[in-house]
Amino acid sequence: MGRVTKAEPLRRRSALRVGAGLTAALATGCAPASAERPPTSTRTASPAPSARPARAAPGPHRFPGQPAQIDHGPRTADRVALTFHGQGDPAIAYALLKEAERARAHVTVLAVGTWLDEHPAVARRILDGGHDLGNHTLHHRDINAMSEAEAAAEITGCAQRIRRLTGSIGTWFRPSRAQTATPLVARLAQRAGYPHVLSYDVDSLDFTSPGANAVVDNVASAVRPGSVVSLHFGYQDTVAALPALLDHLDRRGLAAVTCTELLT
Repeated sequence: MGRVTKAEPLRRRSALRVGAGLTAALATGCAPASAERPPTSTRTASPAPSARPARAAPGPHRFPGQPAQIDHGPRTADRVALTFHGQGDPAIAYALLKEAERARAHVTVLAVGTWLDEHPAVARRILDGGHDLGNHTLHHRDINAMSEAEAAAEITGCAQRIRRLTGSIGTWFRPSRAQTATPLVARLAQRAGYPHVLSYDVDSLDFTSPGANAVVDNVASAVRPGSVVSLHFGYQDTVAALPALLDHLDRRGLAAVTCTELLT
């Protein structure tokens, strides 16, 4: 992704506000599988005391006029959607959600099914914060390279977990290890109940651990009204970058909303 502008340098106090006390926890990013480095897993118990069911979650919506694979919303509204791939240390996830809410921002979380198995209370936390919760496959493997039966099991396996925790299959499906789904995977997602595949038009590249300043710059140089931005829960650079990124969006008059809000 080419640079257009230089983002404002990251503010140390903003980074410290969220990053203090957290340890780096690397989760797998969603670049093509051949471009990824082996993930380093950190197991940290969820801070929530119980796994009580989340409040009923809205189900998927069909948006007339939108393509089967959506990578951005209307360019005429001053809104953008920050989407987070849900995996990694839940302490980082909770910190990022808290920071988003401090700025009155709503985000979209595409959760990995096995991550929800390990940290079921996070589903309620996401929904109670007013955020979207969606499906990012069961095991976060290269779904586009799978057989039809394997890919279907990845989609429905995650959908079943979200339904068990929230009462619905979630609002969105995003393929794992890929920006877009193959026609087969898109059909399987529709069969599972997701009218659209959620892609993105801005990649923060936070999964490459480029440093917080670079994460902010990667987004700031490409984001525009209607953009859908790809970010991750499992990376410390994202924790440090989020306050400055939200500040940048605010200065440009861009409100961070859920993907459902972006398209409604």
